[in-house]
Amino acid sequence: QVQLVESGGGLVQAGGSLRLSCATSERAFGSIAVGWFRRAPGKEREFVAAIRRTDGFRYYADFVKGRFTISRDNAKNTVALQMNSLKPEDTAVYYCAARIVSDIDYDSAMAASTYNYWGQGTQVTVSS
Repeated sequence: QVQLVESGGGLVQAGGSLRLSCATSERAFGSIAVGWFRRAPGKEREFVAAIRRTDGFRYYADFVKGRFTISRDNAKNTVALQMNSLKPEDTAVYYCAARIVSDIDYDSAMAASTYNYWGQGTQVTVSS
C-alpha cells in the first residue's frame, strides 16, 4: 500500500505561482513513478505532468509546458509541481498518482489507468 498526501493548494491571482507537493514514505518513494492530474468543475480528469522513476525524465501536457515543472526530491520523499503564470483555467482539484515497480513511458504517463495509487487531491483556485 502506498499512501500519497498532497499539499500546497490554495487561492492565487492570475499570473501568480503555487507549489504543490506529493509526499509518500521513504520505503515507497524509490519504487514509484509519479503523475499529476487535475479535474476542473464539470470536466473530465486530465493529465498535467509526470516523472519517471528510473531516470527522472519528465512529461508534460501541452497546456502547461513552460509554466509548470515537476521534480523529485529524494531527500524529502516528495514530488513537487511548481506552477507559475497561473491562469483562471488552471482552477481544479489536483491529484498526484503513483505507479509502482514498472516505470512509465510517453503513452502510459498520460493515462490515469497507469497509476495504482492516488492522493486525496488539493484545490487550486486562480482568480482573474
